[in-house]
Amino acid sequence: MRSSNPALAMLCTVALAMACTSTLAQNSPQDFVSPHNAARTAVGVVPVSWDSTVAAYAQNYANQRAADCQLVHSGGPYGENIFSGFGRDYTAADAIKYWVSEKQYYNHNSNKCAPNKVCGHYTQVVWRSSTAIGCGRVRCNSGGIFITCNYKPPGNIEGQSPY
Repeated sequence: MRSSNPALAMLCTVALAMACTSTLAQNSPQDFVSPHNAARTAVGVVPVSWDSTVAAYAQNYANQRAADCQLVHSGGPYGENIFSGFGRDYTAADAIKYWVSEKQYYNHNSNKCAPNKVCGHYTQVVWRSSTAIGCGRVRCNSGGIFITCNYKPPGNIEGQSPY
């Protein structure tokens, strides 16, 4: 259906462009790197940098998850955090905030998670020897958002402390 009102058509085009730009602007490499580095700085760990090879791997895997948006790990050569959300347009910042929120369950002195709690996403974010990341994001066929970040070299090595 075409609009006979050129002003309305232009307004819709601008609104759509702004929505797309806003979403892309919230999911740039820097939008993934900055919150990782904020969490790392908080515990005295060197920053990570963006790695285009790792990012290509992550985006390829995200694309594979578009069909179902399920939280299934890739099983690849990198460390990996995954996130899936429904009901809104989740961004890089949302996923990383979720992973970093596990900090409250991590006990650095014992190097363990609190009983019946998960903290491995957080420890991967701040893993001292992981120095490069690449992330991918996709809108799933179901309308959800799937986000993955991969870490090189991988962290969460049994018996080792992240920092």
